[in-house]
Amino acid sequence: MGCGRVGSSLAKALERRDHSVAMIDIDVDAFRRLGPEFRGITVKGVGFDRDVLVQAGIKQADGFAAVSSGDNSNILAARVVREQFGVHNVIARIYDQGRAEVYERLGIRTVATVRWAANQVLRGLLPEGSEPVWRDPAGNVRLVQVHTDDAWIGKRVHAIQTAAGTPLPFILRFGRGLVPNQATVLQDGDLVYAAVESDDLTRVEDVLGNPPGRP
Repeated sequence: MGCGRVGSSLAKALERRDHSVAMIDIDVDAFRRLGPEFRGITVKGVGFDRDVLVQAGIKQADGFAAVSSGDNSNILAARVVREQFGVHNVIARIYDQGRAEVYERLGIRTVATVRWAANQVLRGLLPEGSEPVWRDPAGNVRLVQVHTDDAWIGKRVHAIQTAAGTPLPFILRFGRGLVPNQATVLQDGDLVYAAVESDDLTRVEDVLGNPPGRP
């Protein structure tokens, strides 16, 4: 739902992966963003209207994304789809961070646009990985980009993981993700991601942010 820049890009990306897509938007002109090669269904209407959803094929849908420009519309549509049509793979774009956290706890995955952008900038400005890339709805577990002291360069990622006492599921090298194996060695410029319990984050940052072997 929502054929703006995000919705149209998402629809085209899904079609490139051979998925069937239906797009809902209240403005017919918005469908022009899909381009002439779009093979899916387009339905004019609001995404929380049951008849509109049925027309778009919600009863056969495996997932639903509410990415219009309105928080209220996205929340309503996500709840109708989840609660009345039983589609559990639902994601809603929410600008209000407080609302996003509430609906995460209700089982509706959200993308808080402002928070995401701010966190991306923070991770570029700060050496610490204090802002999560991902966290569970309860806030107990998070995936963070962590700063590593230069003295770790040349060490095997497996050994670094052992020293940190928490999984390092992947690193980003020259803009590409890499799942480390037993032989992977940390190189200069690598960005390290750690999966940590929130209460353990400070300790992990302290271990990796200092030279190995520091008491």
